[in-house]
Amino acid sequence: MLYADARGVFRVYQMSLADGEWRIWRGAPGFFQRFIGTVSDDGTTITARWEKSWDGSNWELDFNLTYTKVT
Repeated sequence: MLYADARGVFRVYQMSLADGEWRIWRGAPGFFQRFIGTVSDDGTTITARWEKSWDGSNWELDFNLTYTKVT
């Protein structure tokens, strides 16, 4: 996955989707990031969180989020 924003930040992430779990991560020395999302059984909600780590071992919550399908 490629990421870019208005600040001129560009990042490359890995991504997987399997068994109801959506994961996105990057292992950049000095600023590791990961996203872990769980898809609800009915497929209408993804409950997720972004985490960050300075060393790749000790993780802290960056923020929580929820995606909801609107029909």
